[in-house]
Amino acid sequence: MVWNGVQPGIYDSWAECRLQITGYPDARYKAFKSKAEAEEAYSGGPGSVQSKTTKTRVAPAKDAKIQWKSIAVDAACSGNPGDLEYRGVHTKTGEEIFRQGPFKEGTNNIGEFLALVHALALLQKKGETTLPIYSDSRTAMAWVRNKKVNSNLKKTNRNAKLFDLVDRALHWLKNNSYKNPIEKWETRDWGEIPADFGRK
Repeated sequence: MVWNGVQPGIYDSWAECRLQITGYPDARYKAFKSKAEAEEAYSGGPGSVQSKTTKTRVAPAKDAKIQWKSIAVDAACSGNPGDLEYRGVHTKTGEEIFRQGPFKEGTNNIGEFLALVHALALLQKKGETTLPIYSDSRTAMAWVRNKKVNSNLKKTNRNAKLFDLVDRALHWLKNNSYKNPIEKWETRDWGEIPADFGRK
C-alpha cells in the first residue's frame, strides 16, 4: 500500500508497489497481511501506523542501484507532434535490440509507451520473463500499468499507422500478463538513459 508515491493506493504485489515508490521523493509505503488492514491504514494516513512493528518505510531515491542486466527504452520526437522514433538497448552495453520509426505526427509519450510494450512482448517471446526494463517516463509507465493511453493527440491520415501500433500495444497488454519489472531510470542521479537518442 502506498500513501505517497507516483499513484497512491493499495496494490496486490510488491512489483506494482515498487513502480510507485522507486525514486519518488519521500515515498511512504507499507505491506499489510490483509486488504482490510491496508484499507483502514490507507484511510488513516501514514501517521495512523507508527508503532515499532508497523513503522512505515521511506523509499530510497538516490541509493537505488542500477540493474545492469536489463533493457533500457527511450523515444525521440522532433516537435510535438512530430517525427517519432523509439528503441530498446542493452542497459550495460548500449547495444541496440530494436528500433522503430520514424512515424509521422507522434508524441514522445506515445513513443515511450510503445517502446515499453515492444520490450515486454519481445522478452515474453524470448522467455526472459524476469529481465527488468528501464524507462525514464513516468507517464508511459502509468499507461502500461493502467492499460490505457491518455493522449490528446488526434488521429489523422498521416499518423494512422502510429495509432494502429498503439491499438495493437493496448490489445497485447489486455491479453497478456508479464512479470518483467518496469523500473524508473533516475536521470538526475544516473545521467541520461542508455537508450537516449542524444538529440537534446
